[in-house]
Amino acid sequence: MRFPLPDRVMLWSAVSGVLLALSFPRPGISSLAWVALVPLFLVMDKRPFRSGFVAGMFFFGTVLYWLNIVMTTYGKLAPVFSLVAYLLLVAYLALFFATATWGAWRLREKCGLSPVLTLPVLWVALEFVRSFLLTGFPWATLGYSQSHLSLIQSADLLGVYGLSFLLVLSNAVLAGTIATWQRGDRRQIPRVGWVALVVLFSLNLGYGYVRLRTFQTEDGKPLVVGLIQGNIDQSLKWDPSYQEETVRIYTSLSEKASRKDGVELLLWPESATPFYFQEDGPLAESVKTLTVDTGAYLLFGSPAYQVVNKSFRYLNSAFLLSPQGQVVGRSDKVHLVPFGEYVPLGKYLPFVEKMVVGVGDFSPGVISPLPMNGARIGALICFEGIFPELARQYVRQGSDLLVNITNDAWFGRSAAPYQHLAMTRFRAIENRVWVARAANTGISAFIRPDGTIVRQTPIFERGYLDGEVRLGAHPGVYTRIGDLFPLLALIVSIIWLVKTRKRMDSAGSEG
Repeated sequence: MRFPLPDRVMLWSAVSGVLLALSFPRPGISSLAWVALVPLFLVMDKRPFRSGFVAGMFFFGTVLYWLNIVMTTYGKLAPVFSLVAYLLLVAYLALFFATATWGAWRLREKCGLSPVLTLPVLWVALEFVRSFLLTGFPWATLGYSQSHLSLIQSADLLGVYGLSFLLVLSNAVLAGTIATWQRGDRRQIPRVGWVALVVLFSLNLGYGYVRLRTFQTEDGKPLVVGLIQGNIDQSLKWDPSYQEETVRIYTSLSEKASRKDGVELLLWPESATPFYFQEDGPLAESVKTLTVDTGAYLLFGSPAYQVVNKSFRYLNSAFLLSPQGQVVGRSDKVHLVPFGEYVPLGKYLPFVEKMVVGVGDFSPGVISPLPMNGARIGALICFEGIFPELARQYVRQGSDLLVNITNDAWFGRSAAPYQHLAMTRFRAIENRVWVARAANTGISAFIRPDGTIVRQTPIFERGYLDGEVRLGAHPGVYTRIGDLFPLLALIVSIIWLVKTRKRMDSAGSEG
């Protein structure tokens, strides 16, 4: 019995997707991202949409494999339904790859524009659209594959999208060069593309080298922070009988941390207190007593609620307590996780349940920095750390320190905690501000404004981490202009594609 051989175009597209996925944590072979898309770009003209879609399926399917852990272990979905949901999301995300390759092919066929020019622009535009369309999911934006300090300093100019542009340009130029060699016409080598790549890469690397040598990370008032990693099992986290033990674990670790180096601020993770702290009770009182005993501020995650027109609005919040045990501020999560913290169109999907138990659907909050002894703290809750615009807004509203409190227990022992940390790291560089990160099961870390991870914890270990941060941001170009670069890429892409339509119409009328 003979089996059909796999389609060559689809095979090379799949290879590109897997190679690109390997550039992300883990294993995080970041150098692969500079060449991973070459096989796709070499064969995309044969089947422009389908090849991009296959590459996207293999890329996102590999990078996001951990979603099945989340949905089966904590979402209580049957494996078959988890697989269906996972494949649907991966297919949706793969459409962005497919649209980029199809758009580049169309612009070459209808307008004579080289993919070396169009692919980087289209790619950045579509990554930008992915960051906000249907609430947005910018996980694994291409630039996040890079970790070398000198290469990523330009994030304070154009954000992560500048690196995505450079990476796609590298792949497009290499693919264009190989294609001309295959045709035996070396006169058609994309010389302009090579010049642009060499110049932009050199400028990027040189800028990073200079910034690392000249940026003063020791500016600003010092603040000693203690990161508390409770390592509370997700299956026990919302168990009412385990609430007292949860508080005991966090208070005990906090007391140990506060004895070292004069800790001034203690950070507990997202939903560290799995009860309504705003309601007086023995557990809430024990948390307040901790701040009095340690003489430190305490920032921690807790569910909250508001009563509006006799109805309840539930919130995923961060509270800040003073050393006197008083609440000095509360910041509510702005960007909620679909199907994790609320069910989109829940009125029409009554059979779908969200994965965070204990309360009803959460409601979004607003950007609200927390005041602390003359300084301001911007609290990024959970995966808000992957949204550049949120961190930027906190800094523009005067935040002197960004904190990311999260509960990465959802991810299990997968690559996801490492991917999450790699993306949060960019928020420090973009806004030139310290980031302190407290995660329930890890990775907790201190990140300097140049992106250096000073100290970090292992995953699934109980303990604490203390370190000194510096208050005060040093906003640069990105903090001022935001995502202007990808917005311009989107506008240019739309103009290009509209022109292809006009050319088709004019060709039809001439015929």
